[in-house]
Amino acid sequence: MDYQKIIDQYYPEDNALKHILITHSQSVTRRALQIVSSHPELGMDAKFVEEAAMLHDIGIVFCDAPGIQCFGKEPYICHGRLGAEILRAEGYPRHARVCERHTGAGLTKEEILRQHLPLPAQDFLPETLEEQVICYADKFYSKTHLDREKTKQEAEKSLSKFGADGVERFKKWEKMFE
Repeated sequence: MDYQKIIDQYYPEDNALKHILITHSQSVTRRALQIVSSHPELGMDAKFVEEAAMLHDIGIVFCDAPGIQCFGKEPYICHGRLGAEILRAEGYPRHARVCERHTGAGLTKEEILRQHLPLPAQDFLPETLEEQVICYADKFYSKTHLDREKTKQEAEKSLSKFGADGVERFKKWEKMFE
């Protein structure tokens, strides 16, 4: 898979949004691959992790988040689902699952309903180790402060807005991946 070709297809201009997407995705990819190489006993697919981590936020182009140069119409919370639609259309269903399951520390049907999120009422939880490691790595980098890595405590605090379940999933990954 040529992930750069897919990025260029949906982000044809070299602009601030493309820079934010690529810089953030590279940070997430580096951390995820570092975890993969530190834990060979987990048998994760490093090539897939690289590709999926670089594409996990491809859907932001359709979202309304002016603070990160996104001027689409959809709520930002939908970027994972929108990215999954892109990657399924491109023929990458496994990569699409990473997109739709990386928001927060994954979202349950109950969390979606309780918070009245504009997402289908179903579970979007990372299931495979590769999905989990990308979701975990993503929590250390924001798109508003590209030059800064969050601490575990800061990542947990950011996750707390999605509820205690997500924080618990993140803490479980801390034990697995660090």
